[in-house]
Amino acid sequence: MWSLPSDSALYYLSLIALAAQGMSAALAAGRRNMDWLGVCFLGCITALGGGTLRDLLLGHYPLVWVEKPIYLVLSGGAAFLTIIFARLVYRLRVAFIVLDAIGLVVFTMTGCDVAWQMDASLPIVIVSGMVTGCAGGVLRDVLCNVVPLLFRSELYATVSVVTGLFYATAFGLQINAQVWTILTFVLGISLRLLAVHYKWEMPKFDFTGDERPGPPS
Repeated sequence: MWSLPSDSALYYLSLIALAAQGMSAALAAGRRNMDWLGVCFLGCITALGGGTLRDLLLGHYPLVWVEKPIYLVLSGGAAFLTIIFARLVYRLRVAFIVLDAIGLVVFTMTGCDVAWQMDASLPIVIVSGMVTGCAGGVLRDVLCNVVPLLFRSELYATVSVVTGLFYATAFGLQINAQVWTILTFVLGISLRLLAVHYKWEMPKFDFTGDERPGPPS
């Protein structure tokens, strides 16, 4: 049964990411005037939704939050504390972006770890990382009735793929896991924040259906 070693850098980053995603969900819920229970519920879904979907797709049981219910307490508790302290945050948009980026990058790495330890092929490892990193944010945005960041914002899924590829290169090489985890984290966070700052985006498909050929002359 897969679990992160309690002394690994990724384990501690994962705890931070759970809290960060719970907080990002609370900020999103606040914009929709949700009640306190809804905020905590959304925090748990955002923090644990990606990992849950990954485990269901890979047949990996027990689900991570079933095995460790403390993860529910951490993500829901972080969302609840955000209700109390949100008014002290001067720039909520910046806080939301940073918190979401932390969750995206760290959960991508944990998703890659799960698939790799199940002896999955490299493409499945990368997809597992992307699902873990992105799905929680998509669920958050859908439940808040907004178009998910994944589909409308600066490089998002691309950041997850690049992070996963970079992180997975260490699996087949004899590289210090702790150092490589930190390097991957820095790379992923930097790429996501640079994409937001410079508005790097993937090409968009713009088709309205109005481009009909004129009558033959």
